[in-house]
Amino acid sequence: MTLADFLVWDPPDPSGGHWQLIDGLPVPMGLAMPDHGAMMAEIGALIGNYLLACGSPCYVMCRVGVVPRARAGWNFRVPDLGVTCAPPDNGLTVPDPVLLIEILSPSNEAETRANIWAYTTIPSVREILAVHSTRMEAELLRRDPDGNWPEEPETLAGHDTLTLPSIGYATALSAFYRTTSLAA
Repeated sequence: MTLADFLVWDPPDPSGGHWQLIDGLPVPMGLAMPDHGAMMAEIGALIGNYLLACGSPCYVMCRVGVVPRARAGWNFRVPDLGVTCAPPDNGLTVPDPVLLIEILSPSNEAETRANIWAYTTIPSVREILAVHSTRMEAELLRRDPDGNWPEEPETLAGHDTLTLPSIGYATALSAFYRTTSLAA
């Protein structure tokens, strides 16, 4: 299936669940487990409130599609969260995302990691954050000034400070886990 076909496709699933297009194949996305869903809401709220408070033109969006540059006609990926500074356009994709965030769960880690590498082909993306849902740990990929991605992500854990220069944000990683079973 091409991207154009996918964008007008009526999925056979009557539940209204989310789908991705991966190399021409429609792939259903599973329901989020409680900690995964709690983290998505908490991270979105923290970043969204920060952007609002500092008067940034940027905003955060949940589960909105992105089209990687590589094989663009055959891919529509859906990160957990995306941040853009472009004006809203009411389209089906995040316009010019600068930050993409995925929450890694054991049931979807391989698929999510494949998405992360696809995200590195999007020219506007400056940072990609993968936050683990089963332990207080995150992996951060950040483009260097020449636009290159590192060979290995920066790993953060527990109360380490997470800094996201793409939006001028910093917080203890543990803040993202406030509403999860890992907070105790």
